[in-house]
Amino acid sequence: MDDRHYLQTLISQGEHQQQDFKYRVSDALKLAKSVSAFANTDGGRLLIGVRDDGNMSGVRSEEEIYMMHQAAYRYCRPEASIKFDTYHVDGRTIVIATVPPSDRRPICAINEEGAARAYIRIADENIVASPVHLAIWRESQNAQGVMMTYTDSVRTILDVLQEQRLSINLIVRRSRIPRHKVITLLARLIRFRVVKWEYSNQQFLFSQL
Repeated sequence: MDDRHYLQTLISQGEHQQQDFKYRVSDALKLAKSVSAFANTDGGRLLIGVRDDGNMSGVRSEEEIYMMHQAAYRYCRPEASIKFDTYHVDGRTIVIATVPPSDRRPICAINEEGAARAYIRIADENIVASPVHLAIWRESQNAQGVMMTYTDSVRTILDVLQEQRLSINLIVRRSRIPRHKVITLLARLIRFRVVKWEYSNQQFLFSQL
């Protein structure tokens, strides 16, 4: 399969959980958000030089290629793994940046103020990870493992979530358990497949499985 047919096959899939189009790379900081989101979720690829409508406009300059590298190696902490492949169609250069899922989550993008923020990929959007995601990743790095015990606090949270989808703030309010403890327990309950999360109306909601 030549470059044209290969790229058209990818483009025909549209933007989705593991694919994003970037018409231009004008800001390495913004690109780092996509790298963070892919690395923290299921991995994915950025088709750089492709418009939102699927037209191949091409990468305009070496500066854009430089910013792609900056996004992964300077504006992500820790550094994200990323592979760049170049394709040529009708005199235009298309770059595919492939980001594998990371085993060092969270991969954070550095914003304009120098603060680190982790993203996840949901459908075709890059969303700021919730405190519960951060707690899940933190616990997954614990070499000793994590035990699940059904304490009074756990039972209270499960009672609150009975047949309901609630945000962290509502769980804290209804359970009267400190926020930091609710976050830790939700992360543990998700890891043990007792509770699930979903993203709806621009917020993370939690419910029993």
